[in-house]
Amino acid sequence: MKTNTISLMTGLALAGIAAVTSTSAAASGPRIEAHGGWDRLNGADGRDSGVLYGIGLGYDFDIAKNVFAGVEANADFSTAKECESGAIVAGDELCVKASRDLSLIARAGVEVAPGSKLYALGGWTNARVRATYTAPDGEVTREGQNLDGWRVGAGFQQAIGQGLHAKLEYRYSDYGDDDTRHQVVAGFGLTF
Repeated sequence: MKTNTISLMTGLALAGIAAVTSTSAAASGPRIEAHGGWDRLNGADGRDSGVLYGIGLGYDFDIAKNVFAGVEANADFSTAKECESGAIVAGDELCVKASRDLSLIARAGVEVAPGSKLYALGGWTNARVRATYTAPDGEVTREGQNLDGWRVGAGFQQAIGQGLHAKLEYRYSDYGDDDTRHQVVAGFGLTF
């Protein structure tokens, strides 16, 4: 399934490149943005949904007429959390919470109209998950774990004024051991 997802994203990007007939050039340069949206973690211990919020820095390069590639780094946080009472013994509570999510991503796509970019993305992600166990006597134990994985996705970015842009993006992340993540993100930022 992982290979099929990557092949699908690559195919969509190539189909978009082939379909472009406009004569404008894709806008290159640095960008900064704030973004937020829906975050869902899936793991062996269940599913947790919450709100994602963060910032991103990136740079796009023109590589051909209407075709661009770029890199970006993101730092995100999530409110996704799940608690279970009686997890080990009666009267206890186990809570698992998503913490920060760092990513280093490459993206490539086409400018389908002046100021409108359609793109596929892929790269590395590192998520932090925290667990808190409260024993029946009130004693609290905390533990954190870093999860390294890969991310793919697709998005659309629209210029909305001089130096401003908005975007909508879907991201899928896989950390191994049945730990996956789905995110739908909307962003607003500055393009320099």
